[in-house]
Amino acid sequence: MRCPFCAADDDRVVDSRLAEDGVAIRRRRECAACQHRFTTFERIEEVGLYLIKRSGEREPFDRLKILGGVRAACKNRPVDEEVQMALALGVEESMRLLNRDVTSEEVGLATLEALRLVDDVAYVRFASVYKGFEDTEDFAREIGMLVKTTAPKLRG
Repeated sequence: MRCPFCAADDDRVVDSRLAEDGVAIRRRRECAACQHRFTTFERIEEVGLYLIKRSGEREPFDRLKILGGVRAACKNRPVDEEVQMALALGVEESMRLLNRDVTSEEVGLATLEALRLVDDVAYVRFASVYKGFEDTEDFAREIGMLVKTTAPKLRG
């Protein structure tokens, strides 16, 4: 580590502590050449997550693309922005847990499942684009499957 005062690369660690709720380590260092002290932070470098598209093309995973699709599906629906952002983050985290490149199909299905738990209409909207619905029969089939898997809502 180069000293920010004299640019020497010989120093020693004087103190180490957890920082940022355990996400980083804060180190106090002392330069052997000029005796100035300075602070450094050490963090884990996250491994990049990659998406394999249907075409076979590989690109960096982008949570904002999921969020865009979720926002479109939830337009004019009573789904808070925080819920939408948490949904997109949850999908990303579930993909990271796979510890490998993920396919666009896996991401789409995970997003669909998450939307199903949040809002039925948003789910059907997302499904219509993701699954490429061509006519009303596709909507009817998807809604029929949704009704079979959803508990009846209590009226009262």
